[in-house]
Amino acid sequence: MAALVEEITKTTQVLDIGNKSNVHVQKEEMAVVEKKLKLAVEQSSSTLEEKPIKKEVAVEVEPKTGVSFPVELSDKMKLYGVGIRKRSFFGIGLKIYGYGIYADTKALKELVRSKVVKAPAKATKEIYQAAIDSDVEMTLRMVVIYGGLTMGLVRKNFDDTLGTFIRKYNGGQNDDTALKKIMGEEADKIKLTAGSVIEFTKLPGYILQTKVMDEAVGKVESELVCRAFFDMYLGDDAFDNNAKEKFGMSLISLI
Repeated sequence: MAALVEEITKTTQVLDIGNKSNVHVQKEEMAVVEKKLKLAVEQSSSTLEEKPIKKEVAVEVEPKTGVSFPVELSDKMKLYGVGIRKRSFFGIGLKIYGYGIYADTKALKELVRSKVVKAPAKATKEIYQAAIDSDVEMTLRMVVIYGGLTMGLVRKNFDDTLGTFIRKYNGGQNDDTALKKIMGEEADKIKLTAGSVIEFTKLPGYILQTKVMDEAVGKVESELVCRAFFDMYLGDDAFDNNAKEKFGMSLISLI
């Protein structure tokens, strides 16, 4: 299109300074240029009309927070439960973040069917533990609710809370080196606001990857950390039992 405009400009200049007596030739050349311009405009309009319409993804709303979560992050990563993380400060209960638990459906189905032959009425501790212990790809998508949350507070939460779950799996010993890798130093520069998204993804091979607002800020390869992390959401002391139970029912439906 740009090349055609340049051609028209040059042709017009030539016609303007050309022999005024050759009017017939000038009119014929201008007619050719106008025809080319009309064709280019039609082609451009056609291209714009053929742009694909972006697919709308359905969402599930966490009822206690009103936060919406897409029912899928990709073709394989589906939503299996939504919940809320609350903390008490000086006797006041605060909603910190809403979260959605996603998993690779195919891999999760293979895992559950390898552990259970007949579907129970309710997910058992063994079924939850199988998901926690596996290296099936899973994502915890966290949406910030509390406007006063900072990356410093998020880091402290991991040092304290996740540290407790790590000790559970590690004979009472902590793993400070692994904890530091979950949130790199660059993460402290990111400012959180209500609605900010933090994602923790357990990749095959027991790699826990952290993203804040789609920016990768940490990665650690540790079976210990991966198990401890998802135990916080699916274990005996899960942050939100309703989210855990919904995840469990979804597991049973795959059998």
